[in-house]
Amino acid sequence: MPSQATSVDAQLVLQLYDLRREAEMRKARSWFAATFSPSSADEIIQIIGAFGQESAWFRQVVGYWEMAASLVKHGTLNEDLFFDTSGEMWFIFAKIQPYLEDYRNKTQSPHVMKIVEELATKSDAGRRRLDAMLKLHESRRKAR
Repeated sequence: MPSQATSVDAQLVLQLYDLRREAEMRKARSWFAATFSPSSADEIIQIIGAFGQESAWFRQVVGYWEMAASLVKHGTLNEDLFFDTSGEMWFIFAKIQPYLEDYRNKTQSPHVMKIVEELATKSDAGRRRLDAMLKLHESRRKAR
């Protein structure tokens, strides 16, 4: 992949942004950011297993970021540009990362958020961003 982002990369970033602005996606992202605060893999499993609105929102948000990360993984989107414009992915990933291995084991779903995890943790900058988000979520949990 070229190290310099192109106008095609910029257009793709803008399209990804537009997808995030879709009405139902906004609701899903709002729920994920403001309300969803799991403290175990079992809580995530319960939400997904209920097949209600929150399950749909969870799958929509997680699926969106897996899709976006896969564009980077396969060279369709410049990684540096994605890193600079997609901080929300680390915010979302950090909410479930502490419970992800347990979730994968209990649901026999080893690939859930695997592409996001690879992208979020492959560089020192990505790991620092993830650590900052993990600390943010932990402080919010303690404040509740």
